[in-house]
Amino acid sequence: KGKGEGKVIACYRKKWVIHIERITREKASGQTVQVGIDPSKTVITKLKIDADRKRMLERKNSKAHEAKGKGKYTEAEAAKMQDVD
Repeated sequence: KGKGEGKVIACYRKKWVIHIERITREKASGQTVQVGIDPSKTVITKLKIDADRKRMLERKNSKAHEAKGKGKYTEAEAAKMQDVD
């Protein structure tokens, strides 16, 4: 509720939630705990990517670009196939 901005400090994959700094609540005992937020309710405004992650993404994108035409027939190949019979 409201503008809760901050860095993601934990990703709890078993519960499918993320924990964001400064978004806490107080338990009955007085202890403060992080509130789990559903990732679909958040907006990424700034993404920190280190060099290894950047290289991996570039490698992944280049493979996807190469495989784009894989298994597809072009119009020229289709025309050649018509002449085979």
